Amino acid sequence: MTQALPHAPADHPPVKFGKIGVLLANLGTPDDYSYWPMRRYLNEFLSDKRVIDYPAWKWQPILQAIILTKRPFSSGAAYKSIWNHDKGESPLMTITKDQTAKMVAEMQARHGDTVMVDFCMRYGNPSTKSKVRAMVEAGCDKILFVPLYPQYAGATSATANDQFFRALMEEAWQPSVRTLPAYFNHPSYVDALAGSVERAYAAMDSKPDILVASYHGMPERYLMQGDPYHCQCQKTTRLLRERLGWDKSQIVTTFQSKFGPEEWLKPYTVEEVARLAEAGKKRIAVIAPAFSADCIETLEEINEEIKESFEEAGGEEFTYIPCLNDEAAHISALADVIDVNLSGWI
Repeated sequence: MTQALPHAPADHPPVKFGKIGVLLANLGTPDDYSYWPMRRYLNEFLSDKRVIDYPAWKWQPILQAIILTKRPFSSGAAYKSIWNHDKGESPLMTITKDQTAKMVAEMQARHGDTVMVDFCMRYGNPSTKSKVRAMVEAGCDKILFVPLYPQYAGATSATANDQFFRALMEEAWQPSVRTLPAYFNHPSYVDALAGSVERAYAAMDSKPDILVASYHGMPERYLMQGDPYHCQCQKTTRLLRERLGWDKSQIVTTFQSKFGPEEWLKPYTVEEVARLAEAGKKRIAVIAPAFSADCIETLEEINEEIKESFEEAGGEEFTYIPCLNDEAAHISALADVIDVNLSGWI
């Protein structure tokens, strides 16, 4: 609502207040797959100390002089292969817009006009700063910030929160805020994840020999420094298996997207699928429970590179089970988690 503040002088400007903002946040996407948009995006992403924590004096010369002269071409080609050419945007952008539209409708059904829903990206556009500003201008004096990462990691949830708090630093009148914690163990989320597996398996003529739960990787060093991500990934797999009523032989946890010379969380997905094929597992399915929306790491890396590794090792049937994306069960699960964290505000 917009109204004058009680007891304010007549010439005091009207103040908007009384709304609750729910700001969904995902990783981000380049504006285009050509060289300069890719370079800008990769520079912002790979300069983040939460992602690459090497000292700037050591890392930035390598990044600027070597990586950013070559990687925009290879990454751009990968993005081009999955790009939504009809809408002129990446699949992650398309899906995040669809998720947001459905969450708007879900929150409207649950809470009427009290809650305003929007989305932002940690890297690229729309920026976190611009969306915080828009929510404050719309009268949101409370904002729940929702990193769309089921499992917590410093390089995902924490850096999204960092950017949110940086945006708040520029607000003259800061809203009250909360950040959504990891939700990998929320029953509605586990049900949604299991439902996607059950539907995929029901549509197959022959069932896979094993399900590979492939999570985005991180350096092992981060685990030893106290990041809970690895443990939460392992628990996600266990909860999914228990919900499906499977035994341990039917699912395996792996990690993908290794970058740089360090040892990362193992087993590496690209190597494990080849090992499974060589061990006689000729039919596999792969799911990516760390991603709330399909993106370059799922549509290109899993469905192309990792699939190729499996088939070259003798694998015969490879099925990628899509992320939950804007499925009704996913939106409902997220809304359940959001409602828990709006307690006392609604």
